[in-house]
Amino acid sequence: MRTAGTSISRPARLAVGGSVALVVLAAVSGCSTASSDDTANAGSTTAGKTIKVVAAENFWGSIAAQLGGTHAQVKSIINNPNADPHDYEPTAADGRLVAGAQYTIVNGIGYDAWADKLLSANPESGRTDLKVGDLVGIKPGGNPHRWYSPDNVHQVIEKITADYKKLDPADAAYFDARKSTFETKTLAPYDKLIADIKAEYANTPIGASESIVTPLAEGLGLKMLTPESFLDAISEGTDPTAKDKQTIDRQISQKLIKVYVYNSQNATPDVQAQVKAAKAEGIPVATVTETLTPAGASFQAWQVRQLEGIEKALGQATGR
Repeated sequence: MRTAGTSISRPARLAVGGSVALVVLAAVSGCSTASSDDTANAGSTTAGKTIKVVAAENFWGSIAAQLGGTHAQVKSIINNPNADPHDYEPTAADGRLVAGAQYTIVNGIGYDAWADKLLSANPESGRTDLKVGDLVGIKPGGNPHRWYSPDNVHQVIEKITADYKKLDPADAAYFDARKSTFETKTLAPYDKLIADIKAEYANTPIGASESIVTPLAEGLGLKMLTPESFLDAISEGTDPTAKDKQTIDRQISQKLIKVYVYNSQNATPDVQAQVKAAKAEGIPVATVTETLTPAGASFQAWQVRQLEGIEKALGQATGR
Protein backbone atom coordinates (compact mmCIF):
# COMPACT_ATOMS: atom_id res chain seq x y z
CA MET A 1 0.00 0.00 0.00
CA ARG A 2 1.07 3.59 -0.42
CA THR A 3 2.40 5.37 2.62
CA ALA A 4 0.31 8.27 3.82
CA GLY A 5 1.84 11.50 4.98
CA THR A 6 0.29 11.83 8.43
CA SER A 7 -0.63 8.20 8.77
CA ILE A 8 1.14 5.00 7.90
CA SER A 9 0.51 2.43 5.26
CA ARG A 10 -1.11 -0.84 6.25
CA PRO A 11 0.93 -2.70 8.87
CA ALA A 12 3.87 -4.75 7.64
CA ARG A 13 2.51 -8.02 6.33
CA LEU A 14 3.78 -11.33 5.05
CA ALA A 15 6.86 -10.93 2.92
CA VAL A 16 6.50 -13.40 0.10
CA GLY A 17 8.52 -13.26 -3.02
CA GLY A 18 7.76 -13.62 -6.66
CA SER A 19 5.58 -12.07 -9.29
CA VAL A 20 2.79 -13.94 -11.00
CA ALA A 21 5.15 -14.68 -13.87
CA LEU A 22 7.60 -16.31 -11.49
CA VAL A 23 4.74 -18.22 -9.93
CA VAL A 24 3.95 -19.78 -13.28
CA LEU A 25 7.59 -20.64 -14.04
CA ALA A 26 8.15 -22.14 -10.62
CA ALA A 27 4.89 -24.05 -10.83
CA VAL A 28 6.06 -25.61 -14.06
CA SER A 29 9.47 -26.46 -12.64
CA GLY A 30 7.82 -27.90 -9.54
CA CYS A 31 9.85 -26.11 -6.86
CA SER A 32 8.08 -24.47 -3.93
CA THR A 33 6.73 -25.06 -0.48
CA ALA A 34 3.17 -26.19 0.08
CA SER A 35 0.54 -23.67 1.14
CA SER A 36 -1.18 -24.08 4.50
CA ASP A 37 -4.66 -25.51 4.77
CA ASP A 38 -7.63 -23.30 5.44
CA THR A 39 -8.41 -23.37 9.14
CA ALA A 40 -11.98 -24.46 8.47
CA ASN A 41 -10.80 -26.99 5.88
CA ALA A 42 -13.14 -29.89 5.33
CA GLY A 43 -9.96 -31.44 3.90
CA SER A 44 -10.49 -35.12 4.67
CA THR A 45 -11.56 -37.09 1.66
CA THR A 46 -14.01 -39.96 1.51
CA ALA A 47 -14.96 -42.46 -1.14
CA GLY A 48 -16.63 -40.68 -4.03
CA LYS A 49 -15.99 -37.33 -5.60
CA THR A 50 -14.12 -34.59 -3.76
CA ILE A 51 -14.11 -31.14 -5.37
CA LYS A 52 -10.77 -29.34 -5.17
CA VAL A 53 -11.52 -25.76 -4.10
CA VAL A 54 -9.17 -22.78 -3.81
CA ALA A 55 -10.36 -19.57 -2.12
CA ALA A 56 -8.30 -16.40 -2.34
CA GLU A 57 -9.25 -15.45 1.25
CA ASN A 58 -10.10 -17.59 4.25
CA PHE A 59 -13.35 -15.83 5.12
CA TRP A 60 -14.84 -17.26 1.90
CA GLY A 61 -12.81 -20.44 2.27
CA SER A 62 -14.28 -21.13 5.70
CA ILE A 63 -17.80 -20.94 4.29
CA ALA A 64 -16.89 -23.06 1.26
CA ALA A 65 -15.35 -25.75 3.45
CA GLN A 66 -18.39 -25.99 5.70
CA LEU A 67 -20.77 -26.17 2.76
CA GLY A 68 -18.66 -28.81 1.02
CA GLY A 69 -18.05 -31.12 3.97
CA THR A 70 -16.35 -34.37 2.98
CA HIS A 71 -17.03 -33.72 -0.71
CA ALA A 72 -14.87 -30.59 -0.95
CA GLN A 73 -11.19 -30.11 -0.21
CA VAL A 74 -10.76 -26.39 0.42
CA LYS A 75 -7.50 -24.45 0.49
CA SER A 76 -7.33 -20.72 1.26
CA ILE A 77 -4.41 -18.69 -0.03
CA ILE A 78 -4.79 -15.89 2.52
CA ASN A 79 -5.01 -17.79 5.81
CA ASN A 80 -2.74 -15.78 8.08
CA PRO A 81 -4.11 -12.85 10.14
CA ASN A 82 -0.91 -10.91 9.31
CA ALA A 83 -1.32 -11.22 5.53
CA ASP A 84 -2.83 -8.27 3.69
CA PRO A 85 -5.19 -9.47 0.92
CA HIS A 86 -4.72 -6.14 -0.89
CA ASP A 87 -0.98 -6.46 -1.32
CA TYR A 88 -0.37 -10.20 -1.29
CA GLU A 89 2.04 -11.61 -3.88
CA PRO A 90 1.29 -15.20 -4.88
CA THR A 91 3.86 -17.94 -4.42
CA ALA A 92 4.70 -20.82 -6.72
CA ALA A 93 2.68 -23.11 -4.44
CA ASP A 94 -0.34 -20.85 -4.95
CA GLY A 95 0.09 -21.20 -8.70
CA ARG A 96 0.05 -24.97 -8.43
CA LEU A 97 -3.01 -24.90 -6.21
CA VAL A 98 -4.95 -22.83 -8.72
CA ALA A 99 -3.74 -24.95 -11.63
CA GLY A 100 -5.16 -28.03 -9.93
CA ALA A 101 -8.40 -26.49 -8.70
CA GLN A 102 -11.83 -27.44 -9.97
CA TYR A 103 -13.46 -24.45 -8.28
CA THR A 104 -12.06 -21.08 -7.22
CA ILE A 105 -13.50 -18.24 -5.14
CA VAL A 106 -12.08 -14.73 -5.33
CA ASN A 107 -13.53 -11.57 -3.85
CA GLY A 108 -13.02 -9.24 -6.81
CA ILE A 109 -13.97 -5.53 -6.88
CA GLY A 110 -10.27 -4.65 -7.00
CA TYR A 111 -9.68 -6.19 -3.58
CA ASP A 112 -7.54 -9.12 -4.71
CA ALA A 113 -6.38 -8.24 -8.20
CA TRP A 114 -3.44 -10.59 -7.69
CA ALA A 115 -5.94 -13.48 -7.63
CA ASP A 116 -7.33 -12.50 -11.03
CA LYS A 117 -3.79 -12.54 -12.44
CA LEU A 118 -3.16 -15.90 -10.81
CA LEU A 119 -6.26 -17.37 -12.46
CA SER A 120 -5.30 -15.96 -15.85
CA ALA A 121 -1.78 -17.31 -15.53
CA ASN A 122 -3.07 -20.78 -14.70
CA PRO A 123 -6.00 -21.37 -17.08
CA GLU A 124 -8.04 -24.54 -16.83
CA SER A 125 -10.95 -25.12 -19.20
CA GLY A 126 -12.81 -27.35 -16.77
CA ARG A 127 -12.53 -25.04 -13.78
CA THR A 128 -15.47 -23.05 -12.38
CA ASP A 129 -14.59 -19.59 -11.04
CA LEU A 130 -16.71 -17.55 -8.64
CA LYS A 131 -16.01 -13.83 -8.34
CA VAL A 132 -18.05 -12.47 -5.46
CA GLY A 133 -18.16 -8.90 -6.77
CA ASP A 134 -19.77 -10.06 -10.02
CA LEU A 135 -22.24 -12.23 -8.12
CA VAL A 136 -23.50 -9.39 -5.91
CA GLY A 137 -23.34 -6.72 -8.62
CA ILE A 138 -20.59 -4.51 -7.17
CA LYS A 139 -18.21 -3.12 -9.78
CA PRO A 140 -14.55 -2.11 -9.29
CA GLY A 141 -14.51 1.15 -7.38
CA GLY A 142 -17.33 0.01 -5.12
CA ASN A 143 -16.87 -1.18 -1.55
CA PRO A 144 -15.12 -4.57 -1.82
CA HIS A 145 -15.71 -5.81 1.72
CA ARG A 146 -18.71 -7.98 0.84
CA TRP A 147 -18.10 -10.59 3.56
CA TYR A 148 -19.26 -7.88 5.97
CA SER A 149 -22.62 -7.63 4.19
CA PRO A 150 -25.04 -10.17 5.71
CA ASP A 151 -27.14 -10.22 2.53
CA ASN A 152 -24.08 -10.83 0.34
CA VAL A 153 -22.89 -13.63 2.63
CA HIS A 154 -26.16 -15.47 2.08
CA GLN A 155 -25.94 -14.86 -1.67
CA VAL A 156 -22.50 -16.45 -1.71
CA ILE A 157 -23.80 -19.43 0.26
CA GLU A 158 -26.51 -19.99 -2.34
CA LYS A 159 -24.06 -19.70 -5.22
CA ILE A 160 -21.41 -21.99 -3.78
CA THR A 161 -24.01 -24.67 -3.10
CA ALA A 162 -25.42 -24.35 -6.60
CA ASP A 163 -21.93 -24.63 -8.10
CA TYR A 164 -21.06 -27.66 -5.98
CA LYS A 165 -24.21 -29.39 -7.24
CA LYS A 166 -23.25 -28.68 -10.85
CA LEU A 167 -19.72 -29.97 -10.31
CA ASP A 168 -20.89 -33.06 -8.44
CA PRO A 169 -24.56 -33.78 -9.33
CA ALA A 170 -24.49 -37.19 -7.66
CA ASP A 171 -24.05 -35.50 -4.27
CA ALA A 172 -26.64 -32.73 -4.77
CA ALA A 173 -28.76 -33.90 -1.84
CA TYR A 174 -25.69 -33.90 0.39
CA PHE A 175 -24.87 -30.30 -0.54
CA ASP A 176 -28.47 -29.21 0.01
CA ALA A 177 -28.38 -30.75 3.46
CA ARG A 178 -25.07 -29.05 4.28
CA LYS A 179 -26.48 -25.69 3.20
CA SER A 180 -29.65 -26.16 5.23
CA THR A 181 -27.69 -27.02 8.37
CA PHE A 182 -25.25 -24.17 7.83
CA GLU A 183 -27.95 -21.53 7.36
CA THR A 184 -30.49 -22.72 9.93
CA LYS A 185 -28.16 -23.89 12.70
CA THR A 186 -24.53 -22.88 12.21
CA LEU A 187 -25.28 -19.29 11.22
CA ALA A 188 -28.27 -18.93 13.56
CA PRO A 189 -26.34 -16.95 16.23
CA TYR A 190 -24.89 -14.69 13.52
CA ASP A 191 -28.29 -14.03 11.96
CA LYS A 192 -29.94 -13.50 15.35
CA LEU A 193 -27.35 -10.94 16.45
CA ILE A 194 -27.81 -9.01 13.20
CA ALA A 195 -31.59 -9.01 13.60
CA ASP A 196 -31.42 -8.07 17.30
CA ILE A 197 -28.99 -5.19 16.76
CA LYS A 198 -31.05 -3.86 13.87
CA ALA A 199 -34.27 -4.06 15.88
CA GLU A 200 -32.80 -2.41 18.97
CA TYR A 201 -30.34 0.14 17.59
CA ALA A 202 -31.46 1.06 14.06
CA ASN A 203 -30.34 4.55 12.98
CA THR A 204 -27.88 4.89 15.87
CA PRO A 205 -25.05 7.16 14.61
CA ILE A 206 -21.60 5.58 14.60
CA GLY A 207 -18.09 6.44 13.48
CA ALA A 208 -15.57 4.10 11.92
CA SER A 209 -11.96 3.88 10.87
CA GLU A 210 -12.38 2.54 7.35
CA SER A 211 -14.78 1.30 4.70
CA ILE A 212 -14.68 -2.29 5.91
CA VAL A 213 -17.30 -1.27 8.49
CA THR A 214 -19.73 0.25 5.97
CA PRO A 215 -21.43 -2.95 4.65
CA LEU A 216 -21.85 -4.19 8.21
CA ALA A 217 -23.30 -0.87 9.38
CA GLU A 218 -25.77 -1.04 6.48
CA GLY A 219 -26.71 -4.60 7.39
CA LEU A 220 -27.25 -3.60 11.02
CA GLY A 221 -29.24 -0.48 10.13
CA LEU A 222 -26.73 1.83 11.81
CA LYS A 223 -26.07 5.38 10.59
CA MET A 224 -22.49 5.94 9.46
CA LEU A 225 -21.37 9.54 10.10
CA THR A 226 -17.70 9.23 9.18
CA PRO A 227 -17.00 10.80 5.76
CA GLU A 228 -16.77 8.12 3.08
CA SER A 229 -13.62 9.75 1.72
CA PHE A 230 -11.88 9.17 5.07
CA LEU A 231 -13.08 5.55 5.26
CA ASP A 232 -11.76 4.89 1.75
CA ALA A 233 -8.44 6.61 2.39
CA ILE A 234 -7.63 4.49 5.43
CA SER A 235 -8.76 1.32 3.68
CA GLU A 236 -6.64 2.07 0.61
CA GLY A 237 -3.60 3.28 2.53
CA THR A 238 -3.76 6.86 1.23
CA ASP A 239 -3.59 10.15 3.09
CA PRO A 240 -6.90 11.34 4.58
CA THR A 241 -7.65 15.04 4.17
CA ALA A 242 -7.31 17.54 6.99
CA LYS A 243 -10.97 18.45 6.48
CA ASP A 244 -12.11 14.88 7.04
CA LYS A 245 -10.00 14.55 10.17
CA GLN A 246 -11.42 17.80 11.52
CA THR A 247 -14.94 16.54 10.83
CA ILE A 248 -14.27 13.34 12.75
CA ASP A 249 -12.64 15.21 15.63
CA ARG A 250 -15.79 17.34 15.89
CA GLN A 251 -18.06 14.31 15.76
CA ILE A 252 -16.13 12.79 18.65
CA SER A 253 -15.75 15.92 20.78
CA GLN A 254 -19.45 16.77 20.39
CA LYS A 255 -20.46 13.13 20.86
CA LEU A 256 -22.34 13.08 17.59
CA ILE A 257 -21.43 9.43 17.28
CA LYS A 258 -22.48 6.87 19.88
CA VAL A 259 -19.90 4.18 19.05
CA TYR A 260 -16.58 4.10 17.20
CA VAL A 261 -15.70 0.90 15.28
CA TYR A 262 -12.17 0.34 13.98
CA ASN A 263 -10.18 -2.31 12.13
CA SER A 264 -7.51 -3.37 14.60
CA GLN A 265 -5.41 -4.84 11.77
CA ASN A 266 -5.06 -1.38 10.22
CA ALA A 267 -4.66 1.05 13.10
CA THR A 268 -2.82 4.00 11.56
CA PRO A 269 -1.72 6.94 13.73
CA ASP A 270 -4.85 8.84 12.66
CA VAL A 271 -7.05 5.92 13.69
CA GLN A 272 -5.18 5.46 16.97
CA ALA A 273 -5.71 9.14 17.74
CA GLN A 274 -9.44 8.81 17.06
CA VAL A 275 -9.73 5.71 19.25
CA LYS A 276 -7.94 7.55 22.07
CA ALA A 277 -10.17 10.61 21.65
CA ALA A 278 -13.34 8.52 21.59
CA LYS A 279 -12.39 6.70 24.79
CA ALA A 280 -11.52 10.02 26.45
CA GLU A 281 -15.02 11.29 25.63
CA GLY A 282 -16.61 8.12 27.00
CA ILE A 283 -17.62 6.85 23.55
CA PRO A 284 -17.52 3.02 23.50
CA VAL A 285 -15.08 1.52 21.00
CA ALA A 286 -15.56 -1.80 19.19
CA THR A 287 -13.12 -3.63 16.94
CA VAL A 288 -13.30 -5.68 13.77
CA THR A 289 -10.59 -7.32 11.68
CA GLU A 290 -10.15 -7.79 7.95
CA THR A 291 -9.51 -11.53 7.98
CA LEU A 292 -10.31 -14.42 10.31
CA THR A 293 -8.94 -13.92 13.81
CA PRO A 294 -7.65 -15.62 15.78
CA ALA A 295 -5.95 -18.05 13.44
CA GLY A 296 -8.12 -21.14 13.27
CA ALA A 297 -11.44 -19.34 13.75
CA SER A 298 -14.45 -20.17 11.60
CA PHE A 299 -16.32 -17.46 9.72
CA GLN A 300 -19.27 -17.61 12.11
CA ALA A 301 -17.24 -17.66 15.35
CA TRP A 302 -15.25 -14.64 14.14
CA GLN A 303 -18.31 -12.66 13.09
CA VAL A 304 -20.35 -13.52 16.17
CA ARG A 305 -17.55 -12.37 18.47
CA GLN A 306 -17.33 -9.04 16.63
CA LEU A 307 -21.09 -8.55 16.55
CA GLU A 308 -21.28 -9.20 20.28
CA GLY A 309 -18.65 -6.51 20.79
CA ILE A 310 -20.61 -4.03 18.69
CA GLU A 311 -23.85 -4.90 20.48
CA LYS A 312 -22.17 -4.41 23.86
CA ALA A 313 -20.79 -1.03 22.77
CA LEU A 314 -24.17 0.10 21.51
CA GLY A 315 -25.78 -0.98 24.77
CA GLN A 316 -23.22 0.99 26.79
CA ALA A 317 -23.71 4.04 24.61
CA THR A 318 -27.48 4.09 24.74
CA GLY A 319 -28.12 2.62 28.17
CA ARG A 320 -30.25 -0.17 26.72
